Amino acid sequence: MKSIHHQIRAFAGFFILISLTLSQLHSPYWLWFTAFVGANLLQSSMTDFCPLEIVLRKLQPKKS
Repeated sequence: MKSIHHQIRAFAGFFILISLTLSQLHSPYWLWFTAFVGANLLQSSMTDFCPLEIVLRKLQPKKS
């Protein structure tokens, strides 16, 4: 299994690509979601706080 940091980057990349696609096909307002993901990545790099990391850690199966 990939590390949590790899999973976070994959989620961020996926959401950015989806929102860019939706901005072209549906509404340019989807670019606000792209900006939100980028801002979250930026604040996470400065504060080491990432809500997705908390969720992914809780979803991991317990090691016995």
